[in-house]
Amino acid sequence: MLTIHLQKLRFFATHGLYAEETIAGNAFEVDAIVHYQPARLPVTRIADTVDYTRIYQVIADRMKQPTALLETIVYNIANDIIQEFALVQEVHIILHKQHLPVVNFSGSVSVQYRINRKDQQTQP
Repeated sequence: MLTIHLQKLRFFATHGLYAEETIAGNAFEVDAIVHYQPARLPVTRIADTVDYTRIYQVIADRMKQPTALLETIVYNIANDIIQEFALVQEVHIILHKQHLPVVNFSGSVSVQYRINRKDQQTQP
């Protein structure tokens, strides 16, 4: 099993539950951990592995779609990756929101979602 880590992918997006978030936007960071079984080892051809540039594109495409809840975003990203890449066995997505609409809040919040292929196949 091999693992690809995409870390601190930065996006500016209009996700959020509150009107000011959907207008002003916010800074987000995404971490993706993707476990997969390559078609053969050692991996010597891109066709035998998962192209991390395509994983990035899946994430970027989802981050462009305004969504109210962070939980929905991580769920959608993880499921998109599982569905698009047949070699992928497990996906772990962490979404960090940098600025919260909370008075005097300092720090960030993150939401995580993990799914493996067998779980994805049993979901309704």
